[in-house]
Amino acid sequence: MLHVDLISAATSAAAPAVAEAIPPPFTVTSVFTETRLDSWLAVGLVLAAGIYLYGVHRLRARGDRWPVIRTVFFLGPGLGGIAAVTVSGLHAYDTALLSVHMVQHMVLSMISPIFLALGAPVTLALRTLPQRPRRLLLAAVHSRIARIYSFPLVAFAIFVVNPFALYFTDLYRYTLEHAWAHELVHAHFIMTGCVFFWPLLGLDPLPGRWPYPARALLMLLSVPFHTVLGLTIMQSSTLFGGDWYPSLGLTWADPWDDQVVAGGVLWAGGEFVSVTMLAVLVVQWMRQAEREARRVDRELDRQEARQRAAESAA
Repeated sequence: MLHVDLISAATSAAAPAVAEAIPPPFTVTSVFTETRLDSWLAVGLVLAAGIYLYGVHRLRARGDRWPVIRTVFFLGPGLGGIAAVTVSGLHAYDTALLSVHMVQHMVLSMISPIFLALGAPVTLALRTLPQRPRRLLLAAVHSRIARIYSFPLVAFAIFVVNPFALYFTDLYRYTLEHAWAHELVHAHFIMTGCVFFWPLLGLDPLPGRWPYPARALLMLLSVPFHTVLGLTIMQSSTLFGGDWYPSLGLTWADPWDDQVVAGGVLWAGGEFVSVTMLAVLVVQWMRQAEREARRVDRELDRQEARQRAAESAA
């Protein structure tokens, strides 16, 4: 009898957790009606936006220029993209629909980090911080840990291994059952994306940055991994997360169909972002070559002018 009571108590304790994971049917309006502003991530986004804008204000107050496009990139697709998939109503479905979780995965690890890097926040901080904090930031940027994690091959390995380690182990089921672990995974996605894209595309000063041909090659090598992962998820004969999704009893979504959609999101989204990034790197490479050619031309013009002046003096 005691054994039965213990089982009943455990079931009753688990029932609210599962009930909290069951959102209403997914609609476009749910993105707005299920919005949540009480998470630690929302607080972090507001603080990051405020600090960035304060830095831009300090620069302009002393007459220095800061490109508007950098501010737009950092606040819009950068921080705004993170908010769109974590603070908006999508968060209510990230443990109920694998496809929604994959959308979060794509934005947090492959889209927002690109625009955060293009916002050049480290450069902004170095231009606005007082002398002592600036020295500390420079020391952190050029520290041994930063050199290791920003080394392109290390960043590439972390970026590629991360999703396989999450989805093909029991870790993913654990993140579904524990809200704090799920939030931690979101933060991990953001950091993983930043570690990978910052050395490739970012404008901030980083140690050991590769030349553009090597960066483009590394970006090209990342394309097959998302294709393999997406196709594996689509063709899997087992549900990711075990019996978590069927246990929710959603009458408006089928876990198997949703898993196929999730794999398609990862496959198509990964290829689109990778190819787009490759194109951006090629454009940056061409612009750098043009700037270098103009610099060489100016130096040749100065040498020619000095030679003419010397001949005139003689």
